Amino acid sequence: MKALVYHGPGSKALEERPKPVLSAPDDAIVRIVKTTICGTDLHILKGDVPSCEPGRILGHEGVGVVETVGPACTLISPGDRVLISCISSCGKCDYCRKGMYSHCRSGGWVLGHTIDGTQAEFVRIPHADTSLYRLPAGIDEEAAVMLSDILPTGFECGVLNGKVRGPGQSVAIVGAGPIGLATLMTAQFYSPSQLIVIDVDDNRLAAAHGLGATATINSLNENAVARVKALTSDAGADTVVEAVGIPATFELCQDLVAPGGTIANIGVHGHKADLHLERLWAHNIAITTRLVDTETTAMLLKAVATGTLNPKPLITHRFSLDTILDAYDVFGRAAETKALKVVIAA
Repeated sequence: MKALVYHGPGSKALEERPKPVLSAPDDAIVRIVKTTICGTDLHILKGDVPSCEPGRILGHEGVGVVETVGPACTLISPGDRVLISCISSCGKCDYCRKGMYSHCRSGGWVLGHTIDGTQAEFVRIPHADTSLYRLPAGIDEEAAVMLSDILPTGFECGVLNGKVRGPGQSVAIVGAGPIGLATLMTAQFYSPSQLIVIDVDDNRLAAAHGLGATATINSLNENAVARVKALTSDAGADTVVEAVGIPATFELCQDLVAPGGTIANIGVHGHKADLHLERLWAHNIAITTRLVDTETTAMLLKAVATGTLNPKPLITHRFSLDTILDAYDVFGRAAETKALKVVIAA
């Protein structure tokens, strides 16, 4: 089968690989129909995720059709159209029983990380009964791909961890990439009074405006801290979401948060970032970190199926698996290509 293989920082190739086989009783083999590229894949290629070793097939998102299942599978059957969760969970260990599926003792974020992933024609899914979701009839497969990772990540790590609760709150999102925009979309479930999005890319800020931002700020052209203070009666934002993953944006979040507020980190950080406790020690703030647990995936899947949530505007480019190297090029040069999410048909 064709697969996109990581060969170390800065190196990847589309190669022929053996088709995966069942290796545990609760495994399933899924034929990929649609997949995509995540910002985390770019972090891997930068060398920010050393736990991903050379030779790994990348990708942790996708929809497909179940081909075969192990004898322990009771909920998933061959022929099922399924959403692949970016998090694999056994559902039985101590962390899974707490709802912390990302820390599953035999799963978590393994696809495209510590086991072969979804940027291929076929993928082996461990713990298939609790790591796959049947797709509702008629749901758009491209929209469903956005539920593998970015929508639950934005909602859980940004909105829920950021303690967005309801009308009257102010929310500032630093980073208008796919994760930041997914946070923007799902924050609207709680109708905050202000949804401020900060980035350095006018195209992405325009997308944020179209998706419901009440204000957008290009931090290259204006003082983001002063503007947020002006929009919030000099208080700062109640919730500040870091959706980039570099030291400068994490430090910016510390300047934006209001007393009593929350900084919710989503970004994948490959380098140390300063925490300014000399200023924040008496500020009554909380700082949260999280890897998505996908505990909200079923709810978000219903929201997409009923039209309450429409992630299709996040998709800007489409490719085939044969042209996945072009897809990486386009996605990696988003400022030039105006890419948000790319969909790859296997």
